[in-house]
Amino acid sequence: MTIRVLIEREVEPGQEVRLQQVLTQSRIKAMKAKGYISGETLRAFDNPNRFLVISNWSSADDWKAWEKDPERAKLHNEMAPLLIGKEKCTIYTHF
Repeated sequence: MTIRVLIEREVEPGQEVRLQQVLTQSRIKAMKAKGYISGETLRAFDNPNRFLVISNWSSADDWKAWEKDPERAKLHNEMAPLLIGKEKCTIYTHF
């Protein structure tokens, strides 16, 4: 069953460009991961420091494998200091 993963992040003011660079690197790596289907990054219209990453995966197991991948962990660690608070990740299934 395909899933959709939504990750919400708020970046420190002035760190938007760096966050976008890391998100681009993450997407390039994710595209090579088993089960990755597609993804997009959105920026909030009324808050330019809020970002939403939406990705589609073949299965929850594929997403979980990517979530634990050392390459993703490295990029995630680069992102963490750029953020205000913690990211929020929600997995959705179709019904």
